Amino acid sequence: MRVEYINPFVEAAFGVLKEVLNTDVKRGDLYLKSSTMSIMGVAALVGLAGDVEGRVLFDMTKETALNIAGAMNGEKFAQLDELAKATITELANMITAQAVTKLHDLGFKFDLTPPALFSGENMEISNREVEALIVPMDLGTNGKIEINVAVRERA
Repeated sequence: MRVEYINPFVEAAFGVLKEVLNTDVKRGDLYLKSSTMSIMGVAALVGLAGDVEGRVLFDMTKETALNIAGAMNGEKFAQLDELAKATITELANMITAQAVTKLHDLGFKFDLTPPALFSGENMEISNREVEALIVPMDLGTNGKIEINVAVRERA
């Protein structure tokens, strides 16, 4: 996996999260994951197609999702209702749109699928064909989010 594909997602996530949450965001140590992994509870998935193919997953606990939705809407959420879900989907849109703009500026061409939101317990995602790079982000009192990027060049 080329670092040119990853950095725009890391930079965009850092900038967007810092702006919408109005808090310090700290990036944890990156690591690779090549097999099946558990999802924390709420995940927004964006597919990529074009010069590269793959997906970006924004993985968080339900509590973190509620905190993010609350911060972005200026209200407290007790449950993951339609507005909270739409807010997490919009966060994924904001981050991926910014990253894709940077990648287009570097000469890479590809399209995005609309984000799909998954929530529940005991979910797993499989990375059988491409390794996933995990970028943990500490959001202070709002929790943590992991940006899970699995992309490869189209053969």
